[in-house]
Amino acid sequence: MVKVLYIKFVSDENAAVTVDWVVLTALIVTLGIAALAVISPALTSTATGIASTVTVGMPPAS
Repeated sequence: MVKVLYIKFVSDENAAVTVDWVVLTALIVTLGIAALAVISPALTSTATGIASTVTVGMPPAS
């Protein structure tokens, strides 16, 4: 009985497909975080420049 269950478990590939998808998703998330870490300083600098330009161009508050 145990041998039959073991053979079914080893021959079942559904779990392997799930592991593949988990690894692929983890890789995509890791690459996204790495890209954000590289781009973040430039985005902060650009956003600061835009904010100062918008602030300078606004009329004074009354």
